[in-house]
Amino acid sequence: MNPADNMTFSKLYEVYAPMVYRRAMALLKDESEAEDMVQNVFLRVYERWDSLDVSQPSSLLWNTATRLCLNRIRDKKRRGLDMDTSELLLSIACADDEQESFAARNILSKIFSKEQESTRTIAVLHYVDGMTLEETAREVGLSVSGVRKRLRGLQAKVKNLEVK
Repeated sequence: MNPADNMTFSKLYEVYAPMVYRRAMALLKDESEAEDMVQNVFLRVYERWDSLDVSQPSSLLWNTATRLCLNRIRDKKRRGLDMDTSELLLSIACADDEQESFAARNILSKIFSKEQESTRTIAVLHYVDGMTLEETAREVGLSVSGVRKRLRGLQAKVKNLEVK
């Protein structure tokens, strides 16, 4: 990218970042994710600058933001996490002090108390390592539907803990 293109790109960001943010917020309904998505959209445009037609930037950015947001939503659904469950699992994983760590271990003990060891492996591979259902199934030697069934069972336990 030459200096003139850098100036054009900077101006493009300055003018259209608020629009991209509003679109991401409308689809993702989360400030942090929307901010990340703005960066992803403009990074995508920057990486492909030489091959893009930026004569109608609002359309390009709107479509790129929409596509990336829908991909993010689809990926979350594919992983089987809704927002409440993922936030709970994240808070368990990010426990900082000793008291939080003890509480997190207690929650995990309740969740996994009557589960097979392979279910814990499935949860780690899918939720922590980010493997798809197919990759997880292949790794543990189960069918995709078997993996999905175990993850749904874990989610039901998490939701049950949320209610209590």
